[in-house]
Amino acid sequence: MHNGDTVRILVVDDYEPWRREICSMLQRRPEFRVVAEVADGLEAVQKTQELKPDLILLDIGLPRLNGIEVAKRIRQIAPNAGIIFLTLNSDKETEQVALSAGARGYVLKTDAGRELLPALARFLAVMLLSVLARLTDVNLLDLT
Repeated sequence: MHNGDTVRILVVDDYEPWRREICSMLQRRPEFRVVAEVADGLEAVQKTQELKPDLILLDIGLPRLNGIEVAKRIRQIAPNAGIIFLTLNSDKETEQVALSAGARGYVLKTDAGRELLPALARFLAVMLLSVLARLTDVNLLDLT
């Protein structure tokens, strides 16, 4: 959260109507701000490097560079950025590979209506705890 009050989000999906729908949903929420939307994997990496979003909503099936490779590259150039996969791919093995690539969530597009906002809320909660820990110099693991 660069200015402290909104989560800056990059939306990455090659299907424009879906991308527009997700952006529209996010823009109705004051805690989220879509900083860009892109349609391919290489552009996602470039926009991440340029804009430094807090969160990337990422599809797996992308032109030029698939979402899992995008996630690996983003982990290198923006290790603090969160990644939530938003995909049609329901294969459990693919989900594990995606999470191993550094994603903090995996939401099926078919379930997005009920699962996307809770996934975003979990991301936001973890992000805020991290900020609080840095501000108070508290190790969150010591609290358990």
